[in-house]
Amino acid sequence: MSLFEFLLDLTNPELAFLQRALLMAILSALLCGIVGVHIVVRGLSFVGDALAHSVFPGIAIAFATGASTLLGGAVAGVVVALLIALLSRRRTVGEDSVIGILFAAAFSVGLVIVSQMSTYTGSLESLLFGSLTGVTETDLVTVAASGVVVLGMLAISHRGIVAVSFDREYARTLGYRDGLMDVVLYVATALAVVVSVSTVGNVLVLALLVGPPATARLLTTRVAPMMSLSAALGVFAAFVGLWISWAQSVPTGAALVLAITGQFILVWIWKSGAESMMRRSARAIKELLPKSARSSDLPTINA
Repeated sequence: MSLFEFLLDLTNPELAFLQRALLMAILSALLCGIVGVHIVVRGLSFVGDALAHSVFPGIAIAFATGASTLLGGAVAGVVVALLIALLSRRRTVGEDSVIGILFAAAFSVGLVIVSQMSTYTGSLESLLFGSLTGVTETDLVTVAASGVVVLGMLAISHRGIVAVSFDREYARTLGYRDGLMDVVLYVATALAVVVSVSTVGNVLVLALLVGPPATARLLTTRVAPMMSLSAALGVFAAFVGLWISWAQSVPTGAALVLAITGQFILVWIWKSGAESMMRRSARAIKELLPKSARSSDLPTINA
């Protein structure tokens, strides 16, 4: 299927579910792209993975009771996020150890709940691997509202979160409460994960949270431009992923993640090639200079 044919299908009123799927993928990519920058900068990819697993019991309970899966997942994710922030305050136990214990426990609770539900098979598959075909207008409104809340939290706490990410002690001297900044970041991550579960599923959501920010970090070291780039890369990957999924009849979540991975690999190759070319050019220029002009004071190019 060509790009033009895909765009025609997007404008077809009889395929309204495809439009909703694209909007959901874009909203998820925007939210995860911005939240994920803080996760990547602080080296907390494990937190994203843990919170992705921690929403499992909440969503399972919501399925069992007929409640909103977004609400169920949000409650479970926020509870685990608060527990991580609280228990990791005692530095005698590493943050990674606390996260490992809590996310394994949360996922185990979800499995116990699932084992008691005889009609859960289809729902479990959509939870683990994502399903955009069943997105409703109510889901879009809920996700959009959740995104506004999360981005508002991050905007208010941006300076504090960045300060804590780079130097916790210095952040304290500036008056920021590092524990509170941790809670804000963890809760925002949990909500972003819940929103994205319907897009790529519980198993693959970490790629949406980490992939675009990691790619953006190859291109810039400044946090604000990194957020913009990450959001743009995530949206582009969402569009390409949905196009591939629709054209080739493959799972949307998997197609989206492969698009994200492809972006990262291409940017990495381009970045490595550009840096290698700059080094070769610098050596060539240095060899053309007279020996008297060659000194250690000449500027060097770092990889």
